[in-house]
Amino acid sequence: MRNLHIVIAAFLALIAMVAAASHTTSTTKTVAHKPKHSSTKKHTTTAHAKAKKTTTTKAKKTTTTVRPTSSKPTATPTSKPGKQGQAGVVLSQTAFCLWLPPVYGGDIAANEDRAVAFCTKPNMPGAANAGVLPAGFIQSAHFVTDTQKGYVQVTGRLNRSKYGLSAKDGGGQYDMRAPVGAICNGYKAFVQLTEPDAQIYCIRCCMNKADCPVNKSTYGCKKVLGGVY
Repeated sequence: MRNLHIVIAAFLALIAMVAAASHTTSTTKTVAHKPKHSSTKKHTTTAHAKAKKTTTTKAKKTTTTVRPTSSKPTATPTSKPGKQGQAGVVLSQTAFCLWLPPVYGGDIAANEDRAVAFCTKPNMPGAANAGVLPAGFIQSAHFVTDTQKGYVQVTGRLNRSKYGLSAKDGGGQYDMRAPVGAICNGYKAFVQLTEPDAQIYCIRCCMNKADCPVNKSTYGCKKVLGGVY
């Protein structure tokens, strides 16, 4: 009986060994696939702006020079004497008068009420009792006559030393109101500016008072009457 139990035990042990040998443990490997990262390339488009060509047109300045003329004025001078030699005339480029201080070296503005007429020639018709301008005082003269508006004018350069005028004298204006009693014979109005510091002068005699502006005495010859100097 004991031997039977031994045999059975041995048989069971054999079965167990066979079962253990035939048992296989399988291992499954899991491979994790990393997702592929897609790279996105950015395309940059550069727009090239076309430069516009700019054409600059330079304006050409046209300068008109009025040349002196020997035309006669639109009015005929009379022999009206005026007061204290204060009657003057403007006849041509070489025959005209200017008002100056009565004393050599006098200040222009300080003698607005006392200035007297001096002419380029002695005993000129229409300029009774007028003096004669010193030799060399008039350096240049440009005569203009406007027959439509009815005025005549003379503009030019002067030599202040010939009458002792000061280089510091900024000048002033003479017209039909000052000097007292002054007239430009043959015309209803006149305006004259004398600038010793710049050594220029200008005078205009007018049939229409509006053409002889007397309210711009500080502007100077070039702005008031224009002309050539």
